[in-house]
Amino acid sequence: MQRGALLDAARTLLSEGGTEALTFPALAERTGLARSSVYEYFRSRAAVVEELCVVDFPVWAAEVEAAMEGAESPEAKVEAYVRRQLALVGDRRHRAVVAISAGELDAGAREKIRAAHGGLIAMIVEALAALGHTQPRLAAMLLQGVVDAAVRRIELGAAEDPDEITEAAVAMALNGVRG
Repeated sequence: MQRGALLDAARTLLSEGGTEALTFPALAERTGLARSSVYEYFRSRAAVVEELCVVDFPVWAAEVEAAMEGAESPEAKVEAYVRRQLALVGDRRHRAVVAISAGELDAGAREKIRAAHGGLIAMIVEALAALGHTQPRLAAMLLQGVVDAAVRRIELGAAEDPDEITEAAVAMALNGVRG
C-alpha cells in the first residue's frame, strides 16, 4: 500500500518538476511518511525510477498494442502505433517516463528503459515487414526515433499545436519525407 503511494507521489513529482523534483524529502512530504521510511522501500532515486519503469511502461505499451490490434492494415497499424504513443504524452505515467529518461540515471535504470523501448519497437516490426521493408527492425527503430522526436516536441510546448505535431509524425511515418 505505501509502496504504491510512494510510486504515485513519484509520478506526480516527476510530471510536475522533472527529475530534480524527485527527492526523498519530497516523497516523504507527499505521502506523509518519515524520510527514513522512504528508504525502507527504495535505496535510491534510481530504484524509484526502475520500479516506475517496471510498473508503468507495460501498461503504456499495452495501450499502444491494443490500438494496433484494432487496426486492419499494416499502414493502419503504423498509424495507430504513432498516434497512441503521442496521445499518451499528457498521461502522468508517460510524463514520468519522459522525465526519467531525461535525467541522470544509473546503468540499471537506463537498461530497464532501453528494454521497455525495445518492447515497443518489437510491436511494429511485423507491420513494417508487411509493408515491404527489407530491414523491418531497423525501420522500426527509425520510426520510434520519429515518435520520440514528436514526443519531445510536444513535451517542450513547441510553437506547433500537439495535433499538428501528431499529424506531421503520422505523415512522416507513412509517407517519409515526401510529405
